[in-house]
Amino acid sequence: MSAVHKLHVVDPEDQARADLYDFLGLLLAKPADASLLNQIANLKPGNSPLGQTMDTLSRLAGVTTAETAEREFNALFIGLGRGELLPFASYYLTGFLNEKPLAKLRGEMARRGIVRAAGKHEPEDNIASLMEMMGGMIVGRFGTVTPLEDQKAFFDSHIGPWAIHFFTDLEGSRSSVFYAAVGTIGRQFMEIEQEAFRMLAS
Repeated sequence: MSAVHKLHVVDPEDQARADLYDFLGLLLAKPADASLLNQIANLKPGNSPLGQTMDTLSRLAGVTTAETAEREFNALFIGLGRGELLPFASYYLTGFLNEKPLAKLRGEMARRGIVRAAGKHEPEDNIASLMEMMGGMIVGRFGTVTPLEDQKAFFDSHIGPWAIHFFTDLEGSRSSVFYAAVGTIGRQFMEIEQEAFRMLAS
């Protein structure tokens, strides 16, 4: 997604949330290369359940080659004709690509001034782009820092209804080891976000 680069003061907890959204977006946009695998292998996660899963991913990154990551990614998301998973909101919510959820998202992107990056051809409702959008809104990459209530509205409309289902499918994939751990991280993080937003509304 195209970003407007400004300096914003962001709470450390929100910065950590944005970093994790961006991390998931990066991992799901294209196969992890040797440089990214090396960075992940050198992570020092914490002791929370999410931190323990990050530790698993870190250890897997240390024994995963870029070629293996690419094979996994292609089997999952590209395949011959199509991959094992179709990581799009429209597909998960309607069973078809390019349906109403995509049109709704495009309207929201226009309202928020978010523009698809040049050279990107996938529908905007893919999971990688949505993770990137959410991370950008938290830290103000698209012009202004998005208030928490507005983050909740975006999450509830475009991520919450299907992301846990997608990440659970990725976690249980027959085609992956490294990306299965990415699925676990995504599922755990989406569950944390969903509960935090639910508490915000109560």
